[in-house]
Amino acid sequence: MSSKPPRRVVPIKAERPIALDAAAEQAVLGACAGLKSLPGALLPILHAVQDALGYVPKDAVPLIARELNLSLAEVHGVVSFYHVFRHARPGRHVLQLCRAEACQALGAVPLEAHVKRSLGIDFHGTTADGAITLEAVYCLGNCALGPSLMLDDRLQGRVTASRFEELVAKARESA
Repeated sequence: MSSKPPRRVVPIKAERPIALDAAAEQAVLGACAGLKSLPGALLPILHAVQDALGYVPKDAVPLIARELNLSLAEVHGVVSFYHVFRHARPGRHVLQLCRAEACQALGAVPLEAHVKRSLGIDFHGTTADGAITLEAVYCLGNCALGPSLMLDDRLQGRVTASRFEELVAKARESA
């Protein structure tokens, strides 16, 4: 029997990231302080950071790692694994297009092609004017009324190309 010494966790010494402004840093540290006592706190913290900032800045990763006593790799691995976490600031409006099978059966594939062509972007992109970020989702729970999309947290069902154009025009007007 070999007797290995117990593994020691060494806290990360992360200096203040230069790219985070004071408000963003405070949002990250506030999320950590309020949630780090939860079991499995990393995911709730990441969601809280994204809710506060609209995305999870790469420079937030060292702060979160330090606050949770995790490695940079552990935090980065979770952020990059889950597609729900944005890596860049989104546009003024976020459009989530359902790509699940039920919506595909009801016309989501041609709608997707129209949306990409109309906006001039692919998934995870933002229009040149910064108005709309396009994201893929794999079920919005509106299967009977597909194809569906979510625009700024408002669910829309039975979306056609012309209805999409109306929704986008209204969103652009409101910005």
